[in-house]
Amino acid sequence: MQAFADTLDAVRERGVREMVFLGDVFKALVGFSRFWDEPVREGLARLAELRRAGVRVVMVEGNRDFFLDSPELAPYRDSAGPVHSFAAGGRRFLCEHGDTINRRDHFYLFWRTISKSRVARLAARLLPRRLAQRIVRSTEAQLAQTNFAHRRSMPEGFLERAALQHFEAGVDVLLWGHFHRRWRLTSAHREAIVLPAWLDSGAVAWVDALGSITIEAPGSGQFIDSAPGSWYQGYEHGTAAR
Repeated sequence: MQAFADTLDAVRERGVREMVFLGDVFKALVGFSRFWDEPVREGLARLAELRRAGVRVVMVEGNRDFFLDSPELAPYRDSAGPVHSFAAGGRRFLCEHGDTINRRDHFYLFWRTISKSRVARLAARLLPRRLAQRIVRSTEAQLAQTNFAHRRSMPEGFLERAALQHFEAGVDVLLWGHFHRRWRLTSAHREAIVLPAWLDSGAVAWVDALGSITIEAPGSGQFIDSAPGSWYQGYEHGTAAR
């Protein structure tokens, strides 16, 4: 938690206006408070402090995140969804977690569909607190195994295909997480970047007002310091967003 606090201190010191998490901020985050253990509550309290300091907090949904649009999370984030976009220096940026890119990971994709469905949301709202927290602990263990084999090697073909689709739709820079190791593709003035996991590397990506990207390590947190403005919120892979 100290590293997380150091990240937020750095955000304030640099005068960041928006902080974007690329998913999986905690081991598991469910949008209903009955699921929150003490570390999650402490981390969320620090995000609330950051917002009070004038920093906009955005959560991109990761494979360990569920129902982030819940009103119970409203004090801790300004926006949440499967994608986030912004513009800086005339460049259009798109942020995604990246967990749906590997179409061969059938087991995980099936599990994701079920666990993030409307039925699952309804069940989550009705569960008793103790049972809810027990389920979170079990889910953490399951998530560690569901797509581990598919994260050991980068699915470069799928990454390239997704990047080119986004480029064709007008995206200039793609930022992904999920795969835990850095990867980069460039095409003319466009680029797609997989950021390494903060927990492993301490890597932080900063985007300045000119649209330049700096990845620093060691640091804390997968987040983006961005200029304001959103243009891509209604689209994903060139089609209507989920």
